[in-house]
Amino acid sequence: MIFDEFTIKTLIRPVPDFPTPGVVFRDITPLLQSPKALRMVADSLIQRYVESDFTHIGALDARGFIIGSIIAYELNKPLILFRKKGKLPADVLVESYQSEYGEAFLEVHADSLCEGDSVLLLDDLIATGGTFIAAAQLVRRMGAQIYEAAAIIDLPELGGSQKLQDMGIPTYTLTAFELKER
Repeated sequence: MIFDEFTIKTLIRPVPDFPTPGVVFRDITPLLQSPKALRMVADSLIQRYVESDFTHIGALDARGFIIGSIIAYELNKPLILFRKKGKLPADVLVESYQSEYGEAFLEVHADSLCEGDSVLLLDDLIATGGTFIAAAQLVRRMGAQIYEAAAIIDLPELGGSQKLQDMGIPTYTLTAFELKER
């Protein structure tokens, strides 16, 4: 199946003033409801990473779990969950970060990774980069490295992709929206 960025972009619903006034939330629900579009997204990521040399998929809470689980299954890689605070049952490592909405916390099971592991981080979008940066810090605290940070959507004006690249973390997204795009 050929990737069609236009189709993908038309299935990402802009929701003005959510969750706070002035924010345009990029809702991937319509994309997930289209079997063709979801397959297009998954196939594009699978093709990109099928011969790549990393050991784990790291999925970011919560929409990253959807695409991360598909890619982990298809590439036969272990799936690591990066969750919001208080959601994991065993010993965890915690990292605070600033999101576009304020301070938040990300957790991962402390025994998820070992030195020498390499992780592909996946989420639905890169905005300010806070969640990806927190996940990257957690990965590094366990002695592992980041292979790449990937998402369906980039919001380049918010600077997240640039922050990740400045940290030495390559980024990849399927599409991007400028803030003025409604």
